Amino acid sequence: MPTGWIPYVKALVHVVCLLPFLELLQQYRSGAFGLMADPVNYITHQTGYWALFLLMASLAVTPVRRLHPKLANLIRFRRLLGLYAFFYATLHLATYLFLFSGYDLPTVWAGLRAGHPGAIMDEWKAVWPTILDDLKKRRFIQVGLFAWTLLLVLAVTSPALVMRWMGGKAWRRVHWAVYAAAAAGCVHYWWLVKKGVRAPLPFTLVLTALLLARVVWTAMHRAKKARDVAKPAPAAVSTS
Repeated sequence: MPTGWIPYVKALVHVVCLLPFLELLQQYRSGAFGLMADPVNYITHQTGYWALFLLMASLAVTPVRRLHPKLANLIRFRRLLGLYAFFYATLHLATYLFLFSGYDLPTVWAGLRAGHPGAIMDEWKAVWPTILDDLKKRRFIQVGLFAWTLLLVLAVTSPALVMRWMGGKAWRRVHWAVYAAAAAGCVHYWWLVKKGVRAPLPFTLVLTALLLARVVWTAMHRAKKARDVAKPAPAAVSTS
């Protein structure tokens, strides 16, 4: 990809990544959610799906760019895709915290309009015991929260300024956690759906392929280095 194309392609990626969110916003504004049997479940599914999809897309950038030198500039999009994955994962978590848990947003909004900001914490205190009980009982919530926490760490440490402060080696070690986050996201999905539902399978297969590609590339890279070290030095040409 020519370097001059990158700003335009990035703008296109922003638009594409925002489309699912804009679609949800449009459904809310049009009243479409009111016609659904379970709009909260729909929002939960959509935000979780796109979080995993974009996370897999960000992981796919590195192996794809290695296929050809002309694809090297794809690395410019890996961080962008990862941040959008975190954005949708945060919406996914917020859907549980503020919709599924029973958090009364209309009451909080009415309190804020009446000049009572304490309504935010009052409502939170009311639903916190239910959330804590869910966290203790439901393992899919536990692993999902673990995945989100890893993505939070990756998002906070993603800026170039932080990378320079941490140092390249330490930064790379931290960002290996993206594979753990992806694996935890897949497990979260499997444990969430009913027995016999195979919706998480495509994500699991893609993650498996990406991990295998990483292992194969690492093995090939080390083998090449070993061959280069083992090569005999070229004989000196005598000038006498």
